[in-house]
Amino acid sequence: MSATDLTREGDTASMIAGRFVDARLKARGFSTYPGQAPTSMSEAYETQDAAIALFPDRIIGWKVGMVPPAQQATLNAKRLAGPIFARNLWHAGTAPTLLPAIADGFAAVEAEFVARVGAVDPAKMDWTLEEATACIAALHVGVELAGSPLSTINDLGSAVVASDFGNNGGLVLGPEIEDWAARLDGIEVETTVDGAVIGRGTANSIPMGVLESVRFLIEHLARRGRPVSEGTLISTGAVTGVHRVQIGARSVCAFSGVGEIHCTVVAAGT
Repeated sequence: MSATDLTREGDTASMIAGRFVDARLKARGFSTYPGQAPTSMSEAYETQDAAIALFPDRIIGWKVGMVPPAQQATLNAKRLAGPIFARNLWHAGTAPTLLPAIADGFAAVEAEFVARVGAVDPAKMDWTLEEATACIAALHVGVELAGSPLSTINDLGSAVVASDFGNNGGLVLGPEIEDWAARLDGIEVETTVDGAVIGRGTANSIPMGVLESVRFLIEHLARRGRPVSEGTLISTGAVTGVHRVQIGARSVCAFSGVGEIHCTVVAAGT
């Protein structure tokens, strides 16, 4: 799939979405945005919604990512969202979880805190932090596989990231954090890749906090006409950073007092 094949003037959101979905399903990477890149979040979510309609799976959760400060005023956004599909949810066990990455695309591991929501009022459009926090039924540790067929996705701005499922390739769900409200701030997180420590952080490493990610996501989806349902998972943001990985990489995300999640990156489609 060449840049010539992928880039044409006058592309609609549905055409661009189709190219992303086709590349994901065939595990084909490319380096040029497949059409006219979005310049606003509304354009980005139009493409994302079109891709959701085309993707042959159901949504079981959503990832939340940060918009870099330099882009926030232009995009009028501090966070972005992308869907997580059932086929891309894995449960951490004793053996390393295999993370399928598109060989010529983008892949990264991110240590995350993952909220599981309870009942949410689908008609409510505006949410306070306290109201959203009350909807959290459980909090887990986890690992997001950031992934896209577009190898340059993180270089092209947050609107581009949002347009392709928020650059999500899947989620590893780890253990539940008992008494999470009292313990969350004290959990230290460390990420290693191939034995080297590449990031450390805590829940406070997420700008405005993990709970703000939950509030944002519930409100954001309500306003998009996609109110969250009970049991939805929310991956709240990269605690130790976004760590790009290649096929064969081995990562460990350790959460103090909770556990470790071991992953190995493999080629998608093999």
